[in-house]
Amino acid sequence: MCAITSARAESISIGELSKHSGVNIETIRYYERIKMLPAPRRTASGRRLYGPAERRTLAFIRRSRDLGFTLEEIRALLALGGPERAPCADVHKIASAHLANVRKKLSDLVKLETILAETVAQCSEGATPDCPVLDILDAGRQS
Repeated sequence: MCAITSARAESISIGELSKHSGVNIETIRYYERIKMLPAPRRTASGRRLYGPAERRTLAFIRRSRDLGFTLEEIRALLALGGPERAPCADVHKIASAHLANVRKKLSDLVKLETILAETVAQCSEGATPDCPVLDILDAGRQS
């Protein structure tokens, strides 16, 4: 098989890329516009064609988003050379900062869980206008 035929056989449309990756077509186009995903090759009629490199980059972006990385963090990781070439020390720095953010969110969620559990425990579930859950939610409005 010649290289041209092989390249065509590996190319897929944006719809197929969306189905395989689970990423919405509009999100794929957005990633292209903000230069997170390289612009794909196009047919003479303008149809986008994606190959293995674009599929891998999109999978990397999707998994990174699933793990809570911001677009800027992912952009920084991709700028390091992508999944196969990034220097480990630089990746470590970005991942460590993300880990610190995750730990802060976990701490905040534990505090929130405690407050909600205490508030819900005070709730009488009756028809009374006094509701501790609503009181705590409304507390932010009172200044």
